[in-house]
Amino acid sequence: MSRPFLSIVIPAHNEEARLPPSLAQIDAFLQRQPYDAEVVIVENGSHDRTFEVAQAHADSLSYVRALQSPAGQRGKGLAVKQGMLAAQGEWRFICDADLSMRIDDLARFLPPQTTGCDIIIASREAPGANRVGEPTYRHLMGRINNWIIKLAALRSFEDTQCGFKLFRASVAEDLFGVQRMNGIGFDVELLFIAQRRGYTVKEVPITWYYDPYSTMRLWDDSLNMLREILQIRRNWQQGYYARAD
Repeated sequence: MSRPFLSIVIPAHNEEARLPPSLAQIDAFLQRQPYDAEVVIVENGSHDRTFEVAQAHADSLSYVRALQSPAGQRGKGLAVKQGMLAAQGEWRFICDADLSMRIDDLARFLPPQTTGCDIIIASREAPGANRVGEPTYRHLMGRINNWIIKLAALRSFEDTQCGFKLFRASVAEDLFGVQRMNGIGFDVELLFIAQRRGYTVKEVPITWYYDPYSTMRLWDDSLNMLREILQIRRNWQQGYYARAD
């Protein structure tokens, strides 16, 4: 098979219930597109039938692949890295399993709408974005995390943590090849390196639908984010993100 134009990479932890409807929406979207695509699902440390569900879809749809992270290793950053490096597409899209961004909005991330960009990230805060059904306290939690990120690492972006991001293939292979963070800081890590590499990053405002099953924790996540940002800065200073010769 020729190289697909698009890869959709879905990290999946305990997503037995949410994967089937999300994959049905993705399939319907891809059936309407003029380009070839693949879907790469990476199961990561689940305690339910997530991998069996993913494998069943891979068995029935030729463009779907189901992978598993190494036994005993967990973290969204780990799963995303595995999927992005296994992907074959000219463009590679990180997609949360809950589809809190409608998959049809993916068309706004791809050329020609974003010609000249290396990375396109979904934003719940950029002008024109809309948040649906989100409680005020959850919005406040997100803004506190974003304030920490702006203060300590990335001043240029309004929303680094939304789980929908698109990378040009060569850029994905460069950045994910040196990614080290497995926790919530991996988004910041990738964008931190991308800025220092001189890659062009564009924020696209989206309509985002609140997921009541989110496990975000204000103080724990904020402290973990700060720790990981400090580690990212140390990693950079120590040369861990240098390009391979």
